[in-house]
Amino acid sequence: MTLRHQISIAIALILALGACASLDTEPARSADELVGTSWELVRIQSMDDRSWAPDDPSRYTLSFDPDGTAFMRLDCNRGRAAWVSERVGQLEFSPMVSTRALCRDNGLSERYAMQFEYVRSYVFEDSHLFLATYADGAIIEFRPAD
Repeated sequence: MTLRHQISIAIALILALGACASLDTEPARSADELVGTSWELVRIQSMDDRSWAPDDPSRYTLSFDPDGTAFMRLDCNRGRAAWVSERVGQLEFSPMVSTRALCRDNGLSERYAMQFEYVRSYVFEDSHLFLATYADGAIIEFRPAD
């Protein structure tokens, strides 16, 4: 892992924790910056220094529809969940429903799918989207989809 990437993760965690810490003091705002955006997975980085990255990021996507539905591509499967962001920096997903084909991706599609349930915050940095989970402290990094 490069120093730049370690710094990016640290910044994302600090901003995410700051967003969570200020939830009671900030006025409610919508996260319009997420609406209509589409993303490709760059990597999932756990706090125990393990990371997983797809060979083809376009096979692992996330898009935010204005009606509060998130659509995911999970390699050979498709997923859908509701998303809500009551304040900038805060984000939660409902349990995902997905197709259940057996993908030949060494389990990355399952690992990717299970992260969404634990997402609690987000931050943008250098045009990338970082989602932070609370369960194991994973950071999910995305780049804009083409």
